[in-house]
Amino acid sequence: MATTSYIDKSRRKLWLAAIKPPMYSVAIIPITMGTAVAFAETNRFHQEIFFAFLGAAILIIAWLNLSNDVFDSETGIDKNKAESVVNLTGNKTLVFWISNLLLGLGILGIISIAWLQQDGMVLGIVLLCCALGYSYQGPPFRLGYQGLGEIICFVTFGPLAIAAAYYSQAKTFSLMGLAASAIIGLSTSIILFCSHFHQVEDDLAAGKRSPIVRMGTARGSQVLAWSTASLFAFTVLFVLLRVFPVSTLLIFGSLPLANRLVRHVQQHHDNPEIVRTCKFLAVNLHFVSGILLALGFVLPRLL
Repeated sequence: MATTSYIDKSRRKLWLAAIKPPMYSVAIIPITMGTAVAFAETNRFHQEIFFAFLGAAILIIAWLNLSNDVFDSETGIDKNKAESVVNLTGNKTLVFWISNLLLGLGILGIISIAWLQQDGMVLGIVLLCCALGYSYQGPPFRLGYQGLGEIICFVTFGPLAIAAAYYSQAKTFSLMGLAASAIIGLSTSIILFCSHFHQVEDDLAAGKRSPIVRMGTARGSQVLAWSTASLFAFTVLFVLLRVFPVSTLLIFGSLPLANRLVRHVQQHHDNPEIVRTCKFLAVNLHFVSGILLALGFVLPRLL
């Protein structure tokens, strides 16, 4: 009985890792940020559009996670990945069609926003995001295997996602929103960058030329340190240029998380079993820094 209970707990942990609940912050933060900046500049908040967009974004991220598992199973890169949904279910076709269903539901949510506003701009931007998301792992592109994943991630979850969220509230675009999108795009790309440290051998075997494969883990830890520091440096710069309100310096509340992430990778970059947790530290940094930055835009209006 004890052995059975241990197996059940281990399987539950694998399913939790496969579903990746923390990763849905990459849907929550851009929509929240775009909405917060729009509120800061227009003093308007359309809550029905915000929640519809948020739900649609979560569904689209679920599609992205599941479809990536399917595409990775075809290249063999996930053969040692116990927490792959395809490996857990043993049914690649089922996972593929469930992911497509989630995508369809997410797009329907965006269509409802377009119909409500009688404007197709948001739908067009989200479809472009989906196309870029597919190109990351989907055949015949598989651009992530060429080391372009971080660039795709930056563009999709930074400028495009925040522009769509901002437009859904204000029906225009803004310089402040573009500046904020650079910080969110970068913090999202850091998550993906960190996910490569522990799987160099599997990436090499599958022919995936991730940034860490190309530069090595030691140099990668240095790049991570500079990239993480730039989140705070850009915020200070935008405050000095009067693009951001002073209250956005709240982002410095996430500095301990940034320090923990950088130190962890610098100390363990060449130990796959230990460094693998850095992607979760990066998710924590992304979420907390994003929420604090969004609060920095909203608070002057509320106060």
